Amino acid sequence: MRQGFLLRSVVAASLLFAVPVLAEDTAAPAPQGKEGHHGGRHGHKGMKGERKLARMEHRLDRAVSEGRLSQVQADQFKTEARQLREELKAQRDAAGGQLSEDQRLQARERVRALREKVKAAVQSNAPTKT
Repeated sequence: MRQGFLLRSVVAASLLFAVPVLAEDTAAPAPQGKEGHHGGRHGHKGMKGERKLARMEHRLDRAVSEGRLSQVQADQFKTEARQLREELKAQRDAAGGQLSEDQRLQARERVRALREKVKAAVQSNAPTKT
């Protein structure tokens, strides 16, 4: 009888201490400036451009490590890509979150031109196979 009472008391006490701590962790607000993995204003689509930019930077870094591109060229392309991304983001924010059809076409052409420029630079510096 005493052991059962003691066991129930320990379980009840541990629950009294654990529940507020667990509830606090789940109700804690997210830190400002950093959303969760799929958080933010636009849900899972909000980071799409950031992923593309990161992927492009990774490809440029790999091209540098493989000797197909110089570090200076890669840095220039990265800077140009970031600048293009920021300009598009500013246009989108100024237009209330939606680009017009002309702006979208122009942005698509600018991105395509940047990709072609990167591709041409990588191909011109590619080591020849013998």
